[in-house]
Amino acid sequence: MNSRRHLGLVAGAATVLASAPISDIFAGWTWLFEGGLLVAMVTGAALGARSLRGRLWAQLLAMLGALLIGLTWLFGDGTAILGLIPTPDTFAEFGRLFALAGEEVQKSYVPVPDLDGLLFVSALGMGAVAILVDLCAVGLRRPALAGLPMLAIYSVPVAVYVDSLSPVPFIVGAIGFLWLLVSDNVDRVRRFGRRFTGEGRGVDVWEPSPLASAGRRLAVVGVLVAVALPLAVPAMSAGFLGDFGSGDGLGQAGKGPRGNGRVDLFAELSGRLKQAGVQDMVKVTTNDPDPFYMRFGVADQISGGGFASRQPTGQPVSDNLPDPSGLDLSSVRSQAATARVEITENFAMPLLPVYAAPTAVRGLDAAWSYDPSLQIVYSQRANSAEHSYEFDYVRAEFTPDQLRTAPIMAASDSNQREFSRVPEVSEVRTLVDKLVEGKANNYDRVRALYDYFSAKNDFRYDVAAPAGTSGAAIVDFLNNKRGFCEQYAAALAWMVRTAGIPARVAFGFTLGSSSDNGVRTLTNRNLHAWTEVYFSGFGWVPFDATPSTYVVGSAPTAWAPDVDAPEEVPGGARPSLSPGATDGSAGPGGPTRDPIDPDGGVAGPITLDNELPTWVWVATGGVVLLLALLIAPALRRTMLRRRRGVRAAVAASGGDFADVGVAVADLTMTVVTDTDAARRQAHAAWDELIDTMIDHRLVVDPAETPRATVERLISTALPASAAVEQARLLGMAEERARYAPVPLAADRLTPAVRAVRRAIAGEADRGVRLTALLMPPSVLLRWRNAAFNGFTTLSDRLARLSGVGKRVLRPLRPGRLLR
Repeated sequence: MNSRRHLGLVAGAATVLASAPISDIFAGWTWLFEGGLLVAMVTGAALGARSLRGRLWAQLLAMLGALLIGLTWLFGDGTAILGLIPTPDTFAEFGRLFALAGEEVQKSYVPVPDLDGLLFVSALGMGAVAILVDLCAVGLRRPALAGLPMLAIYSVPVAVYVDSLSPVPFIVGAIGFLWLLVSDNVDRVRRFGRRFTGEGRGVDVWEPSPLASAGRRLAVVGVLVAVALPLAVPAMSAGFLGDFGSGDGLGQAGKGPRGNGRVDLFAELSGRLKQAGVQDMVKVTTNDPDPFYMRFGVADQISGGGFASRQPTGQPVSDNLPDPSGLDLSSVRSQAATARVEITENFAMPLLPVYAAPTAVRGLDAAWSYDPSLQIVYSQRANSAEHSYEFDYVRAEFTPDQLRTAPIMAASDSNQREFSRVPEVSEVRTLVDKLVEGKANNYDRVRALYDYFSAKNDFRYDVAAPAGTSGAAIVDFLNNKRGFCEQYAAALAWMVRTAGIPARVAFGFTLGSSSDNGVRTLTNRNLHAWTEVYFSGFGWVPFDATPSTYVVGSAPTAWAPDVDAPEEVPGGARPSLSPGATDGSAGPGGPTRDPIDPDGGVAGPITLDNELPTWVWVATGGVVLLLALLIAPALRRTMLRRRRGVRAAVAASGGDFADVGVAVADLTMTVVTDTDAARRQAHAAWDELIDTMIDHRLVVDPAETPRATVERLISTALPASAAVEQARLLGMAEERARYAPVPLAADRLTPAVRAVRRAIAGEADRGVRLTALLMPPSVLLRWRNAAFNGFTTLSDRLARLSGVGKRVLRPLRPGRLLR
């Protein structure tokens, strides 16, 4: 095995070792199998291309092809020909996985399970890094530069991990990087020997070759970049709520007593609502004929960044829980009920869903506690997956007239003081003051704000709400008037607080579907957020401002009716709390149809805009980028030809090459007035001729004279051609421009170049002509040399910068300390 093959294998293995930090993101090891397989395929393709003596660009194409085939094999989902050859449907599937990965980033918490989107992105990233490492270490023989893409892998978990990252994976990755440096150093020593000055002095015993010192310098730079890069990586957010409604969550996430994960309620809700599939999360049975939403979390802390969840405090759950905070059951109509709940493995959070105002909980151990202020059941060391429990609760019903009697709370009241604070936003203040003007009590003020979120005010439901540009997310939402439950709930709570009334955001499930045996199945489609407003003597009262038409299992109430529904007939039935029930406006045909069916299928559009799916934009951008890369060499060749004046000269001569066929012997020395311009035009014509020869795979020897080059061109590519004399004219013009005191006049040179170029192309094969047109070798060779010179210059500058460090470290070397 030659040295380049050995170094290629080491580069592949080092890439796998550098991917060790990804283990802190995933709970399983599927990512390692898939990513390692792609790295192996990329490495094998590079070895195969080098064994066939392929050039660097051929090696790159081979590795990209192997990566594409591997991705198609692993993630093509049956869209490829023979399972390996990608089709347009395959790229559409890749776009879907990209979009899914974005949703999974928003909804997931570390460590994440084996999610398709994240597995696709991790495998693609490992394959791409393997290509870069191989190009740097083997193709360009700059293995130290390979440390930068390796460290990019480590920067991802550093940027997204919410607590701390173990140093062990970084050490494993560093071992792979050092292995690559040592392997390259050993190979160079074997090929060229150790450095020797001739006198034996000045040779460092700890520095066997110049590459070792350069590698150490670049390694130090790479480590510094690795430390600084995560600080520059923007934090992943949940779009609109990344600024407006982000929170740290509660307790710990994941299965088992890890104790260090967190749940972002806004991100979890956003991701679950946007995911493509439907997952059963909760099954609940209750004897309440008209229940409201189940709750599992609350965000009641607010700052300039938005709403967040505070750490709950309470007592272990038991048969007797504290009375619901602020609720006087004697003043309202209430009904006691019991519910039994079964949690599936798809709902794994340190929170348990319960109906509002629970009074007793049975079937849970001491790991679970109850916060009476938040009215949530939580745990610091357990999660809800696959739990079963039973609880008693009290459902209270209010009337608008009752809520109008709620007194204005004093400024010293703890709820008023803590839950009515809000950052001042002038645009929101102006709108709120306008809406609540003339309202005599808190309920009418809240209803005025609640009624504002209606279709007549152009508010629309849109899961893919666009990010704002004003800098204040609440202002952006109120201006765009597009969003889903998170935006509606947080915006209403913000506005209610601006009016001086306590408010917060609640998270939970809507009603879901009901089967014959009374079991309601709650899925990710039923996840929801709504606003709760505090009224003195009534406690926290729910207001759901999200358009009910687009909420699965929506439950309008008498105090917060559907603002977009037709007005009720006096004496008509109260809006039902059960999905699919007949309301007062239903005809004899039976119950109204829910626009989103219980199985998660959408009968009506989720968004009112005819926007293209994300994968279409991703695929289009990829195709445009690919086309730009493919036409870049041809475009550069055309620009060079235009700059040399070929087209302008041909146009001036009318495109007729017959007049160029003049015997060289007939060309007498022509005196020109501007000799410098004539020399430049002669050199440009000669450069164009040389590039044409290179493009058509004709040998060019820089040591030859122009006349020798032309004669060899005539004998090999222009036998019995009409362009023979034109080629000799170009050779004579270049020789005179180099050596004669007066050059030839240049008026016939560019037509001659065009004639010679046409003759050369006519003698070449079709494949050679196509390559010269689309991928001209002269341009690729020029780019390759420029890249090589750039890397060499960078290495030389880093070597000069290290001189000061060498002088500082020299007195500390062991040999000098022993003297």
